[in-house]
Amino acid sequence: MPQIHLHAEPGDYAPVALLPGDPNRATRIAARFDGGLEASRLVTSHRGLLGYTGKVNGVPVSVQTTMMGTPTTTIVVEELLMLGVETFIRVGTCGGYGRLGIGDVVVAMAAASSSGIGATLGGHEPTAPTGSLDVVLALAEASRAAGLVTHVGPIVTSDVFYDPHPDGAVRWGRRGYLAAEMETAALYLLAMREQARGRPVRAGTILTVSDVIVDPMADQAVRASSAETWFRPPEDEVTRRVDLTIGAALSAAAVLGAG
Repeated sequence: MPQIHLHAEPGDYAPVALLPGDPNRATRIAARFDGGLEASRLVTSHRGLLGYTGKVNGVPVSVQTTMMGTPTTTIVVEELLMLGVETFIRVGTCGGYGRLGIGDVVVAMAAASSSGIGATLGGHEPTAPTGSLDVVLALAEASRAAGLVTHVGPIVTSDVFYDPHPDGAVRWGRRGYLAAEMETAALYLLAMREQARGRPVRAGTILTVSDVIVDPMADQAVRASSAETWFRPPEDEVTRRVDLTIGAALSAAAVLGAG
């Protein structure tokens, strides 16, 4: 058992794995596998990193918690790579910019690394963390088929939720990025590294807009307060919207897993 954190063996995970940050979300995803939670197998619960394996439309699929941020995401993805996972789908939430609304879906074509992981995995040179086209397209198609408002484009991965930059997190929206979150750049850089080594590893990210980041330069009411403002609906509404995105991610996972 070479995995220090997942405590699993080869064969415990399916070739396709969904990666939510929240362990509660991992359990909710597993409950939607064929036959429900009872038909799923709990692979690991070590350190609260809940992981399950089951089937979606008859196709083997796993779900594995990453927790928040790039440090734990890299640990989990590295160990899943040791265990033979080849297709990774991050399923999470994000803060959306500009025209995006609560409950919209963002499929990340690329993720700028406003994070130390970019320097670490990129050898302190510029990086361009990019998703795998077939995964990105499968996620976008599944999301649109579910009737969800879907945006495809670049996002930013940051190490900080409460950004101390003078312009706050909103500066990324001004540059054309769709949303901000805390994990995708790490996932994409690791998948790209494995592709360079000749492994058939691929990755994509699908996110629910759970917060809207209002630009004080664009909104008159916010401009008067000279402060970046976040709008977030009640938590039960966030959960409802996330569950819709999870449905699209499961559909895409089954298609990708079926080959």
